[in-house]
Amino acid sequence: QVQLVESGGGLVQAGGSLRLSCAGSGRTLSSYSMGWFRQAPQAPGAEREFLATTRWSDGSTYYADSVKGRFTISRDAKNTAYLQMNSLKPEDTAVYYCAAQGGYSDNFLTRPYEYDYWGQGTQVTVSS
Repeated sequence: QVQLVESGGGLVQAGGSLRLSCAGSGRTLSSYSMGWFRQAPQAPGAEREFLATTRWSDGSTYYADSVKGRFTISRDAKNTAYLQMNSLKPEDTAVYYCAAQGGYSDNFLTRPYEYDYWGQGTQVTVSS
């Protein structure tokens, strides 16, 4: 079992930056693909929006067009994944979730159902 805990959310002005952290426990995350998703407040019933993923096999990354060039996913050797968010916009306001999936696929995992483990979410609010 893997437990994930996000942190780093908060209130920021448009154009600002935040770095979200996703601390893993229970298993070493190096053999897991990691992803970041978000749920906007105006779409509570919609599928969580894919943002970024890093592949377990080689660390390659893949981004949604909406955040490409602004967000960066990374991980460290201490079982933590990160999402660096720059040039934030009011439409980035959402609850942000990290997710993990044990390594079995060499594809980039971009759909929520492809992940078995989720954090509890952290709120990011961007003011205009």
